[in-house]
Amino acid sequence: MEKPTRAFGRNIILLGLVSFLNDLSSEMIFPILPMFIIELGGAGVAIGLAGGLQESVANLLKVICGYWSDKTGRRKIFVTSGYLTSAFFKLLLAGAWAWQQAVVLTGLERTGKGLRSAPRDAIISDSMPDRRGRGFGIHRALDTAGAIFGSILAFVLVWKLDISLKNIILIAAVAAFLSLIPIIFVREKRRQPSDARLRLSLRQLPGSLKTFIFAAGIFGLADITFMFFILRAKTAFTPEWQTAGPILLYILFNTVYAALAVPLGILSDKIGHRNVIVGGYFVFGLMSFGFAIFSTLPAYIVLFTLYGIVKASIEGNQRAFVSDLSASEVRGTALGTYHTITGLAALPGSVIAGLLGAATRATFIYAGSMSFLAVIVFLVLRRRMR
Repeated sequence: MEKPTRAFGRNIILLGLVSFLNDLSSEMIFPILPMFIIELGGAGVAIGLAGGLQESVANLLKVICGYWSDKTGRRKIFVTSGYLTSAFFKLLLAGAWAWQQAVVLTGLERTGKGLRSAPRDAIISDSMPDRRGRGFGIHRALDTAGAIFGSILAFVLVWKLDISLKNIILIAAVAAFLSLIPIIFVREKRRQPSDARLRLSLRQLPGSLKTFIFAAGIFGLADITFMFFILRAKTAFTPEWQTAGPILLYILFNTVYAALAVPLGILSDKIGHRNVIVGGYFVFGLMSFGFAIFSTLPAYIVLFTLYGIVKASIEGNQRAFVSDLSASEVRGTALGTYHTITGLAALPGSVIAGLLGAATRATFIYAGSMSFLAVIVFLVLRRRMR
């Protein structure tokens, strides 16, 4: 198997820095987004719709962009376009004056993620072919470190400087444009364009990969938007802390996520990506029922810690597992298909959660039940994921 050169190994760091800056921008927005939508007149369903669109709109593009990156033999152009698109719509979001605009612009901002994710993940996979779990773990750690600093900055701007939510989003947009700089130095491997057809690549993916994507899609229905967890935790704070307080819990979540992304990536390389992934599904189910049962600040501290463990177990390792189950010439398409199926499941999942009352117990009982269903399906079908 081809060994990564030092130049291509640097791709992991460079793309990590891009994600660090972009996530610093995004995570200045995300913990205040539910409050921003409410400030503009939105309610539970609006928040569920915004959260679902964040994933679904993006993922409609992922399989197409993954396919075209395979077809053309080029990946970097999609990565650059994706980050530029996200920065542009963040800038427009800062000027929204109605919740409907915020929902639409939130979805459009995520089209950038749809453009970049599968080609970027394919570059990472190609750059560390022997240590994909570690490579994706390093990338996710830098990505989430940006999220930590972004949410800390959001807290400081809200609590210490009393900056308006609109102006925080504007500052975040500037940071998003800065994330484009490290992309200039990324080197992609020269590859011949693939003759794969989109129709065939979707229908003739390996059976093991299709089985895993099916199980991951069920979990996608459970993986409701983080905004519901923030709104639930908001009730544990006094009125003067109900905007800033949940941001601190969100910082805790991201800190745990960043700290464990690499160790759990390395662990998955040793014991198998499947085992770490299904463990993450199970912990998510427990965590969701915890949000349904408990309503105190100490409980939320524990639950947001578990949330970080879940994300560190699942995010990078699912991508590494998809890479394991796909051939290199169609890896962008395979990753795009995975992102599309799981992302599309997020829209009905979050809308259902919103209809159940956003921050009510029913929302989290639904999420926990669907997560345990995903565990059952995963365990029953795991022999086919080889």
